[in-house]
Amino acid sequence: MYESIGSVDDGLLRSTPGAAKIPFMSSTSIARYAIVLGLITAVGPAGIDMYLPSLPSIGRALNASPPMAQATLMAFYLALGAGQLVAGPLSDMFGRKPPMYIGLGAFLAASIGCALAPNVEALVTFRLLQGLGACAAMVTPRAVVRDLYTGPSAARLMSLLLTVYSVSPILAPLAGSAISDLTGWRGVFWALALVAVSALAMIATRLPETRPVKDRLESTFGGALSGYRTLLSDGHFLTLALIASCCLATFFVYVANSSFVFIGHYGVTPRVYAFLFALNAVTLVLVSQFNGWLTARLGLRETVRVAVVCQAVTIASLLALTWAGVDRLEFLVTALLVVYGLNGVIVPSTLVLAMEGHASLAGSASASIGMLNFAGGALAMALVAPFSNGTPLPMITGISACSAAALGLALYALR
Repeated sequence: MYESIGSVDDGLLRSTPGAAKIPFMSSTSIARYAIVLGLITAVGPAGIDMYLPSLPSIGRALNASPPMAQATLMAFYLALGAGQLVAGPLSDMFGRKPPMYIGLGAFLAASIGCALAPNVEALVTFRLLQGLGACAAMVTPRAVVRDLYTGPSAARLMSLLLTVYSVSPILAPLAGSAISDLTGWRGVFWALALVAVSALAMIATRLPETRPVKDRLESTFGGALSGYRTLLSDGHFLTLALIASCCLATFFVYVANSSFVFIGHYGVTPRVYAFLFALNAVTLVLVSQFNGWLTARLGLRETVRVAVVCQAVTIASLLALTWAGVDRLEFLVTALLVVYGLNGVIVPSTLVLAMEGHASLAGSASASIGMLNFAGGALAMALVAPFSNGTPLPMITGISACSAAALGLALYALR
């Protein structure tokens, strides 16, 4: 078992006495960790993205209204956010790997429950349990990044992790659509069970432990509560975390409404919808490749400022066109590609900025950020849901409001 911690000075790993040594963190090593951590992190999003093309058919099969079908999403998001508040301290107390074993085991069991759900109420319940199981796989990889690196090096690894993580929204909707065509929507959840098994195998064979034993002994739930108080009383940390939350909330609003807008309003097929959904992730991946280059030249703060302004201007322009009666699929798709591409710069940079100065609370800091991200996304979906009518306007308005909030917070915190 590996026992090591990253140096904040040179980004290298030092092994503790008597432990096996982790190899020098070359570019190859960084890429390997990014792939492993990114694929583990993608388990939770796969639980959303794979079944999105089937959401209308799930509603029909279980005789559920669109708001009730969307409740299966909100239950997952709420559990995924709230559960991180427990998973983060557990990763500080017991190491990074044990909570992920337990969480992914629960995700596996809940996925089987979803596949066998007899009605929408049961599906919502199992989706809640599924989200609770996935939370450890979401919060722990970010803490591992903080164990290994800080500053621009952390931003580079976080961006690479985000790139791999983005495989889910690129491939998962297409895979989910194909599986649903072959086996029906229940087959999607059987596939998610297999995803959980694969992630468990990867943790066991490819991921070393990065939380030293001596640091675990110093971590307690009482200390975690104190750490949460420290983090949530740190205005700078809180504001930066909220910037990331608002930017991610733009995507959550899109996730909850896009299948009804694209399939119902514009009449595209589920397969075409999955392709259009994947395009957003492709853009995010492409833009995120420039994050290390941008932050090295402009700095983290200026990079976030510029990206947030560009995002707000883009979605505000689309909202103005929509209010003016311009209802064109190509305009919507293009604007959203820009908006979500810029998330590839904003989100990793703000996460690194927020976690700087909180090395001893990396797990709790990651959990707090994750909770704010998913709670903010669930809140945004709940606020937009009463106005959702299958047309683009409510969705675009919700995305614009989230982007405007991110802009205001960034101009305040990064001035």
